[in-house]
Amino acid sequence: MLKSVGCGEIRASDAGKDVKLAGWVHRRRDHGGLIFIDLRDRSGIVQVVLNPRESPEAHETATQFRNEWVVQVEGQVGSRPAGTENPDLPTGEIEVNAQAAQVLNPSLTPPFYVNEDSEVEEGLRLKHRYLDLRRQRLQRNIALRHRVVKYIRDFLDAEEFLEIETPVLIKSTPEGARDYLVPSRVHPGTFYALPQSPQQLKQLLMVSGFERYFQIARCFRDEDQRADRQPEFTQLDLEMSFVDEDDVLDLTETLFTGLAETVTPDMGFAKPFPRLTYAESMSRYGTDKPDLRFGLELEELTEVVKDSGFKVFQSVAASGGTIKGLRAPGCADYTRRQLDGLTEFARERGAKGLVTIMLEGEPDSAGRWEADNVKSAVTRHLSGEELNGIIHGLKGETGDLLMIVAGDEKTTNAALSALRNEMGQRLGLADPEKLAFLFVIDFPLVEWNEDSGRWDSTHHPFTSPREEDLGLMETDPGKVRARCYDMVCNGQELASGSIRIHNRELQQKVFQLLDYDADEAQARFGHLLEAFEYGAPPHGGIAPGIDRLVAILAGEESIREVIAFPKNQSAIDVMTDAPAPVSSQQLKDLHLRVTED
Repeated sequence: MLKSVGCGEIRASDAGKDVKLAGWVHRRRDHGGLIFIDLRDRSGIVQVVLNPRESPEAHETATQFRNEWVVQVEGQVGSRPAGTENPDLPTGEIEVNAQAAQVLNPSLTPPFYVNEDSEVEEGLRLKHRYLDLRRQRLQRNIALRHRVVKYIRDFLDAEEFLEIETPVLIKSTPEGARDYLVPSRVHPGTFYALPQSPQQLKQLLMVSGFERYFQIARCFRDEDQRADRQPEFTQLDLEMSFVDEDDVLDLTETLFTGLAETVTPDMGFAKPFPRLTYAESMSRYGTDKPDLRFGLELEELTEVVKDSGFKVFQSVAASGGTIKGLRAPGCADYTRRQLDGLTEFARERGAKGLVTIMLEGEPDSAGRWEADNVKSAVTRHLSGEELNGIIHGLKGETGDLLMIVAGDEKTTNAALSALRNEMGQRLGLADPEKLAFLFVIDFPLVEWNEDSGRWDSTHHPFTSPREEDLGLMETDPGKVRARCYDMVCNGQELASGSIRIHNRELQQKVFQLLDYDADEAQARFGHLLEAFEYGAPPHGGIAPGIDRLVAILAGEESIREVIAFPKNQSAIDVMTDAPAPVSSQQLKDLHLRVTED
């Protein structure tokens, strides 16, 4: 063995022991003849001292050492001289006095500093990802990911789930995003698809009688990239038979409660997890993935100002739109430039404008505000009752900035939700050391797609509608509630799931609503429809995203920071330069031709 102990594992109790160490030179310092090496491996860093009087050969070898060289040393553990201890390191009380040293492999000068967490252009980091992964932050993130997945596996094994692998080469079926297609050589003109999720396969496992299945599943979606998306990603896929919504949500909450308490014990969170209906979440926060680490709820103002002299409010209310607002505590001193910035922020998210009211003065003893005590361009158009209705409706206090958006409900909610998150960040209301889990339930089964002129599934086409709403499927589909649910954490959707359809007749009815004709449904989903005729049990599940979960626990904004070898925002692996052209012979074997357009 080239090493007998990890660099970061040595403690004061090991003083006097002989050790073998191997790793990377983190830093090298020459001090009056003595050479000090900070030696790093996966377990941490330890200081190694090379004294020319005690070990001249080892000292001579160490004169060659440079950062990121792979080296091995042998020596004795000793206590650091008084006053030289390093309280920031677990090994800070000791050092290793080297008697032997050798170079295992030299290194070129890295294109960026590996031994510090300095800002480096992401493209350069991804090009040399094997170096980036040596950095301590990335090492911690990947180790955290390991612990998360291990906890999940151990928990579900104890709950009598079976881990079952499903195919990576499957049939292409519509599930909301573009498929990655794989041409077949032996069946010319036909294609496999990489799974967007194992949705149909896990349902078939329930039909197969396994009852409790899970998988740490690789999934693939050909969609535009952003901070929380990758072409390939990992999710916990979980399915259960003979369950309802509460069974799935209760098990999920138990899993994530134990996971957070075990893996990140210093991150506080509330339990039990709140449960909001979709309608309630949209009304209070303007989004189905609210960040509950802070308040600043949206308030409805339409009835208060529908008859006001302000033409914008009048016209929006008359056309069936909505007027809503929120308060930003302590922001009444915002400058005109800052207010203009907020207005532009709202416009970029679809709003036609932003009404602001600054509460600079004090209300009278009865709690009423006069126009002289507020600053706004719209007060001259509002009666005293309307002004006070707005202030009291938004729970305004002295020093607050009130922000109001008027328009159609979807756009108003989107703009105010974004403003809420922006102000929460600016005011430091979202504690990065806290987790705020919640479940959002009772989503609409379908939503109308103006571009295609048809209904689309809100979740996916295998989601069961609520039984009491079945009568609305033909008369008013938009009001049908689905038996689906999301788990949200810190303003990010962390998981989606549902109780599935397990009856062929109902599944065909949903396909018809989604405008699949009978032949198309049979061609794409015939295997599933047939399976439902052989005693399919009631079943449901959920699929939390592993990448997003680990990123939240690690305090990272991008899931690329918790994936060993991610793609960039253009879906390119810049380290291996993929995707890349293939030879003409490979294309010929696959019966493919590349065209110019």
